[in-house]
Amino acid sequence: MTKLSTHVLDVYAGKPGSGISVDLFYINNSERKKITSVKLNNDGRTDSPLVEGENFIKGKYELVFYIGEYFKNISEVKDAPFLDDVVVRFGISNPSEHYHVPLLVSPWSYSTYRGS
Repeated sequence: MTKLSTHVLDVYAGKPGSGISVDLFYINNSERKKITSVKLNNDGRTDSPLVEGENFIKGKYELVFYIGEYFKNISEVKDAPFLDDVVVRFGISNPSEHYHVPLLVSPWSYSTYRGS
């Protein structure tokens, strides 16, 4: 099935990033259109794909992970976090494939890649 999915791994606590808020946008030239907003489940994943089927089209997308809020709730980092909103912009060149965009995150660093 053609779809976009994500998950977050909290490498600071060594567990899934449960409860993290995530927004998905489609970028068309200078227009930024929100597709969905979700909260990640106990496995740090969405309960359903972020976008799928005929709504999953070629182009530029943006995921915004609100990790500053998450780490304020689970750690001693209470004031201005080093990382707040993590924005990942990526392109979909073949919407007939499954795209998975994981985020590995700590209060001070993050990495992402195209997963399977």
